[in-house]
Amino acid sequence: MLYSNKDLRKLIIPLLIEQTLAIAVGMADTIMVSAAGEAAVSGVSLVDTVNILLINLFSALATGGAVIAGHFLGKKKEEDASKTAWQILQFSTVLALLISVVFIGAHDQLLSLMFGKIEADVMAASKTYLVITALSFPALAVYNSCAALFRTMNGAKITMWVSILMNVINVVGNAICIFGLQMGVAGVALPTTVSRYVAAVIIFVMICDKKRTINLCGRIRLRFDGELIRKILYIAVPNGLENSMFQLGKILVMSAISTMGTAAIAANAVGNTMATWNILPGVAINMALVSVVSVCVGAGEYDQARFYTKRLCVLAGLAMSAISVILYAGAPVIVTLYNLGAEAQAMTIEVMRFHAIMAVVFWVPSFSLPNTLRASGDVVQPMVIATVSMWLFRVVTAYVFTYVLEIGLIGVWIAMIIDWIFRSICYILRYKSGKWSQFSVTGK
Repeated sequence: MLYSNKDLRKLIIPLLIEQTLAIAVGMADTIMVSAAGEAAVSGVSLVDTVNILLINLFSALATGGAVIAGHFLGKKKEEDASKTAWQILQFSTVLALLISVVFIGAHDQLLSLMFGKIEADVMAASKTYLVITALSFPALAVYNSCAALFRTMNGAKITMWVSILMNVINVVGNAICIFGLQMGVAGVALPTTVSRYVAAVIIFVMICDKKRTINLCGRIRLRFDGELIRKILYIAVPNGLENSMFQLGKILVMSAISTMGTAAIAANAVGNTMATWNILPGVAINMALVSVVSVCVGAGEYDQARFYTKRLCVLAGLAMSAISVILYAGAPVIVTLYNLGAEAQAMTIEVMRFHAIMAVVFWVPSFSLPNTLRASGDVVQPMVIATVSMWLFRVVTAYVFTYVLEIGLIGVWIAMIIDWIFRSICYILRYKSGKWSQFSVTGK
């Protein structure tokens, strides 16, 4: 077998810790940002909707590079894997630089185009946050690319420690700049940018070590390999489009929720936070699944790819079930921590418990199983399934439940589960058909 139990633990446990830390730090950031005032909170929130789209873009590129590198590792072509590493790093960094230049140079026009006429103090906060965080895009591209490559080498422990350092710098920096230096929204943006550059430099230096299976030693030269870039983009573009459509759909659904009143908006926000905790093990294991299956596919070991897919999907399901039990039983206590009104509390408990039950049944086939398809090179079909399902079931159905049937907030969450059910059916059929095993991006 390509991966022992010890190998899987070395890959999954650091990813679980990394994801847990990311969520916890995100919650701490939200609390600290609120101390900078309502305008700062609004400005950061608006710009982050755009930043999330870009983070997904860099993650998609990183995944594309990691899948191709994984295929080469499976074929024992370490030199080609290392060449792929430099190509994805070079391409994503150049792209990030171009995006940074556009965002910094045209920030006034972009913010006006995206958000229209907003209050002057919110616009000022948005400009400050956008310009400063845009400086960090190249660092983010470097970090995401290298982190994905380390996971492919089963080096998730390294990405975990770098991530811990990055988040500590961010939190401590926020505390100093917001509470100590009273820098306002700049005090939120600067630590984020600094922490990303520190993480990028450290992880870049580490991947230049010639002792690593994939390394950049002696390969750093400003020249694009068109064939390798084409292979990377074949994986990355559909994945990036899918993630972008997913985020855009979520924004449209939020516009429906915003018409339901303050209680529904607050309940949905808390429900989403708890849902993030609910699926945390699945998200971490999905990262491991991409790395494991890509190497199996590269080695031509499709039986092992199926074996690890089943094993990791079962593990994700069991871990999420345990969290679902805790969230379902503890929902009445958890909601008291958020100082919600009685109406919002009741809605939050309802959506938390609904999600806890449905996630156990439908999340893994909806979001884990397609990672096996993508890791094998079968990327177009999953993209089509996800896009059609998102718009037809989650978005359209949410609007029908909201404006026609007037079901309320739970209707939006029911629409989400209908989306999951459709995805599950399609992905299970695709997986069982075996067609995904006929895709080979890197050849024999």
